[in-house]
Amino acid sequence: MRPSGSCICKHINSFETKTRFIILMHPKEYKKEKNGTGHMTKLQLENSEIIVGIDFTEDKRVNKILTENRDSSFLLYPGKENFNLSIRNSEEIISFLGASPTIFILDGTWPCARKMLKLSKNLQKLKRVSFDNKIKSKFIIKQQPDSLCLSTIESVYTVLNLLNVGKLEDCKTEDFLIPFEKMIEGQLEYLFNPVSGGYDGSGINELKPKDKYKVNPQRSIIYE
Repeated sequence: MRPSGSCICKHINSFETKTRFIILMHPKEYKKEKNGTGHMTKLQLENSEIIVGIDFTEDKRVNKILTENRDSSFLLYPGKENFNLSIRNSEEIISFLGASPTIFILDGTWPCARKMLKLSKNLQKLKRVSFDNKIKSKFIIKQQPDSLCLSTIESVYTVLNLLNVGKLEDCKTEDFLIPFEKMIEGQLEYLFNPVSGGYDGSGINELKPKDKYKVNPQRSIIYE
């Protein structure tokens, strides 16, 4: 879905996981971000799929998954009251999630993600998991609502590493972010290449991570 010069397919290295990841993608994200990190995450994980929609209450596919995995389905969502993977030991993680959990992820801007959850009564009933983020997103060309907000692929990467520590997973994640990093690298090259259509001629040859974030973001990213 990208021009041949910026194709990242050669960097995709998919692998199997015990955990199943269901990426619930907002239609705007699906239409505008054909090569966004939600799609990239799907390509990297064999045990994953993308379902597009806004209100999943009556979504047949989502409800089928929930019915088949009634006691092992969870929603990855920020929140202090959630089951925090970062502060739990392996026994607690396995006891809470089970041996092969299904984790739902909302993929879209923050307002879109909030609307998806507000409308989807079936998702509201799910137990939620979260993590303490100690890294800054590498998605520096995007304005984030907070310095510690991560893209979808970075969030899944963090979850997988925590599940590895918790002994629920045993997968190698060292190359998981390479497609994402190559995408960012290509976008920066496009911005700073004098012969590209994205070059602005301002003389700026470096894009620094943003240190100032929107106080009341209207189009910020939660998972993208």
